[in-house]
Amino acid sequence: MEFKVNCGIWGAMFGVPSIVADNFLKLATGGQIKVLLYLLRCSGKMCSTDDISANTGISAEEAEEAVLFWQQANVLSPQTSGTSAPAPVPSLMEQTVHNSEPVQPHVQKTAEPAPDHKTNLSGQEIAAVMKDSQDIRELFKIAESILGTLKNSQMNSMIWMYDHLGLKKEVIITLLSYCASIEKTNTAYVEKIASVWAENDINTMAAAQDEIQRLSASRDYISGIMRAFEMTRRPTTKQAELIQQWRNAGFSVELIRYAYEKTIERIDKLNFDYINKILLSWRDSGFATVQEVKNAETTYRDRNKKAASKNGMNDNDVEEYESVINQFLH
Repeated sequence: MEFKVNCGIWGAMFGVPSIVADNFLKLATGGQIKVLLYLLRCSGKMCSTDDISANTGISAEEAEEAVLFWQQANVLSPQTSGTSAPAPVPSLMEQTVHNSEPVQPHVQKTAEPAPDHKTNLSGQEIAAVMKDSQDIRELFKIAESILGTLKNSQMNSMIWMYDHLGLKKEVIITLLSYCASIEKTNTAYVEKIASVWAENDINTMAAAQDEIQRLSASRDYISGIMRAFEMTRRPTTKQAELIQQWRNAGFSVELIRYAYEKTIERIDKLNFDYINKILLSWRDSGFATVQEVKNAETTYRDRNKKAASKNGMNDNDVEEYESVINQFLH
């Protein structure tokens, strides 16, 4: 089906930058398109957050985030142009905020303990931070390529990590890339790791990459245990502590799987404490691999069969004897 615009029914018109149609129809959300069209229609006028919200049907917070999106895309500018070219559309960032303190320039601070709560910067304040900090501008730009269009809460979070936790731009980017790779990009999760990194002085690319390797190895180990135990949910806190102890002790997933099989044979259910006792018993006996355990079991059974044969036991007696005696191997 083909369509043709009916130019004859148009009244007053306003222009839309070609870059919007060429590059942003797929990238921008419906709300962001609404905000841009409204601001273009109001070219030359000052528009408040409430004005945009009332005329587009989106929330004031979404309106601020949309303006930031178009500013980062260089479609809107915080300041009007004095040239003869069409002036950029005035945005929320141009408004004078009455009865409020002026926004302070963004200054990189040394690492300090993170506050209990982040400062919830408004869209205007975030724009001021971006204007004064090239690191923040670059951080947001790269973060968008990792996370997609940034929300106000995400920008607040990254400013908090940079400003208050003292993490370097490249370290934050490394952290965001890792979180995206494991599909856990919610703000609370990212901030939790960022706080740990700040506390442990993980603030160089080398240190961050080493920590990510450690975290990845730990996740792989836990995933291996979950598959071995046929678990369909994440381990509880206590179970996770035992798994970490097993990893620190050097127990292989294969050995833990064998301990799990022995546990099912004995008590017919998954029991972390029982598995732990088996593993500790094997370690105390000097067994580090499944093959070593199986060799010991074979030797133990052969010895028991010989002892049972000398005592005149029949096959049923031997099986019962083995089932009891073999308990002490573990």
